[in-house]
Amino acid sequence: MGAQWKHKGRTEHAAAKGRLFTKLVKELIVAAKAGGADPATNPRLRMAVEQAKKASMPRDTLDRAIKKGAGLLDEPVNYEVVTYEGFAPHQVPVIVECLTENKNRTATNIRVLFRKGQIATSGAVSWDFNRLGVIEATPPEGGADAEAAAIEAGAQDLEAAEEGATRFLTAATDLDTVSRALTGMGWTVGSQNLAWIAKNPVHLEGEARSEVESFLEAMDEDDDVQNIYVGLK
Repeated sequence: MGAQWKHKGRTEHAAAKGRLFTKLVKELIVAAKAGGADPATNPRLRMAVEQAKKASMPRDTLDRAIKKGAGLLDEPVNYEVVTYEGFAPHQVPVIVECLTENKNRTATNIRVLFRKGQIATSGAVSWDFNRLGVIEATPPEGGADAEAAAIEAGAQDLEAAEEGATRFLTAATDLDTVSRALTGMGWTVGSQNLAWIAKNPVHLEGEARSEVESFLEAMDEDDDVQNIYVGLK
């Protein structure tokens, strides 16, 4: 969900399953509304479905969210994307993406959450981030050269991810093309999404880092917060 600041093993602790399902349902609805109810022709929906399955979302919940977003149910839905920029403690840059049907409620909650940091105007932080496609994938059985795969698939860069996976970075417009190319080479794509990647991440240790992580965890617990991008190494 874009929270690359989380430590391994802390995801379940930081976001209860109910809150996780809320965020996943919203993503399914928005994806289906934007690109239709067929995952085969809607890359954003396809990945949202995969994420929902990995979280063990019940099939009826998943299907209902897709139908709701595609307008196949008599339940109007109008989630809007609202983005906030600011700083966590110790001037760590943060971009917060929300999906909400009530912008006034969201604005109030986010301002309260930013009290331990500093909320900023649009553009005050995003200039120091790149908008990129991010794909996490594991190599085929027997292994593969990640650098060669990146070049062949058309990725811009790569870095090591957790548990033997590789994180491939792409131009925003190339995300699905590169993902399909990697799959064709036998790689297993675990996730793909558009993300804000910090150009100059801050390095913190000890108590200072703990303060930032506590700030981010509190932000992540808000139901309207969909993704958090942080300039933190």
